[in-house]
Amino acid sequence: MTTSPVRSSTNGSASDDQSVPTIKGEDGATVLGPDNVAVGAQNPGAPSTDSGSMPNLKFSFAAAHNRLLDGGWAREVTARDLPIATTLAGVNMRLKAGAYRELHWHREAEWAFMLAGSARIAAIDQQGRNFIDDVGRGDLWNFRSGFPHSIQALEDCEFLLVFDDGNFSENETFLVTDWFAHTPKHVLANNFAVPESAFDNIPSAAEIEHSRYIFPGEVPGALVADIDAVRSPAGTAERMTHRMLAQDPVEVPGGSVRITDSKNFPSASTIAAAWVELQPGALREMHWHPNNDEWQYWLSGHARMTVFGSSGKARTYDFYPGDVGYVPRAMGHYFECVGDEPVQMLELFRSDHFEDFSANQWLGLTPQAVVAATLNLDQATLDAMRKDKPLLMPGQG
Repeated sequence: MTTSPVRSSTNGSASDDQSVPTIKGEDGATVLGPDNVAVGAQNPGAPSTDSGSMPNLKFSFAAAHNRLLDGGWAREVTARDLPIATTLAGVNMRLKAGAYRELHWHREAEWAFMLAGSARIAAIDQQGRNFIDDVGRGDLWNFRSGFPHSIQALEDCEFLLVFDDGNFSENETFLVTDWFAHTPKHVLANNFAVPESAFDNIPSAAEIEHSRYIFPGEVPGALVADIDAVRSPAGTAERMTHRMLAQDPVEVPGGSVRITDSKNFPSASTIAAAWVELQPGALREMHWHPNNDEWQYWLSGHARMTVFGSSGKARTYDFYPGDVGYVPRAMGHYFECVGDEPVQMLELFRSDHFEDFSANQWLGLTPQAVVAATLNLDQATLDAMRKDKPLLMPGQG
């Protein structure tokens, strides 16, 4: 019988608990049975402070089903994949240059972050006002619940979509082609005041699954031409786009943070977000969020997060580009950049605003005698506690 290979560490020692999750010092042993070495290498041994049973708080888009079409692809991470994630769901979508995500709407609000390339979005509100704009990397858009909209790629592009319901499915949206295919022609003709023959070539119900949803097209012309061609007599709707990465960041030792919520992007009334950049060795400080669960999207680098679930429970997770993380409301957590390149990630919340509590600031603003009696800390440590909110902390080494 052939045994599974022992994972090799950077120094060649099988006792390196950062590369062999089944061995920690003198504890544990090598794997003799079947083993997925590649996955194990991305999930090194947990620190000794981990304890108790915690729900799974991680899922990767790389493990999600990918719906492939002529104009691009889409894959989703929802509560079906990550059951704890009940507040938000995410879709990673790719469009070829000129391709469309067809005219549609859904019950859930849609928040989006452009990962690469550029696209043109169009939508109307319930007052008949329209909004058309171009978005590029680092830009956001937000469509409120029920707002009909479309997306067209100005070049090869990719984006993250986030919806304010963990049970959302990108495969169950209201498509205009689907609606028309299931409406009698005489009704369509009457509704739009044109002959029935005008609808002879609309996609059939059998064609929609493969010929629409995401389908190829020609790259559109100038933005101003599209806007001028369909100006609404009711005027322009509220701004549905925002330049998140153009915001002035909060720069602190260890990295930077940008926060976008309804205060600076009023359209995003149900989803708040923070863009976090961590330098190698830096820490997103120990904190928690009182207002809602945190849904995370990891864009670059290698991060390690520990979540504290009370009653002696804690679990550590490693994150890489394309991973989704989740932290239930009020659970204490932190994450650190443990790789050689900076970490970039998004924290998202089903809320109109961002808020958190800092462990550092909490202890710094509590009478020192109380903190000392509780934690057995000396005076030098008490004096080091911050009275402001650090957000990030630089590495010590």
